[in-house]
Amino acid sequence: DIVDDLERFAQDRGAIIDHMQSNAEADLMTRAQLARDDGTDGIIINAGALTHTSIGLRDALLASERPSIEVHLSNVFAREAFRHHSYLSDIAVGVIVGFGATGYRLALTAMLDHLDNNAASAQ
Repeated sequence: DIVDDLERFAQDRGAIIDHMQSNAEADLMTRAQLARDDGTDGIIINAGALTHTSIGLRDALLASERPSIEVHLSNVFAREAFRHHSYLSDIAVGVIVGFGATGYRLALTAMLDHLDNNAASAQ
């Protein structure tokens, strides 16, 4: 349902999304690294528990040389203390937490605006 909603929303904004879901850290790292050369403009990522543990995913996002936005369905700051640290937040354009599925639409809006603003300032 989330992906269907985002695809419709992206289409209304003239954008295309490429969705990937995996619980395997290596798959997420590989996809992030591929973004550098495959025409991907930005990455919206909900890395779940890997947010708090994966330096490898952080490095892959940096290697992508693409802007990223970190999303969490729940408010991680209202949960256990170990969830308050993210290896991804400081390299992200922004972080959206606690808005449930709406967070993905907020992230897509923010990413498209970010990309538009960067394109405008490059001209």
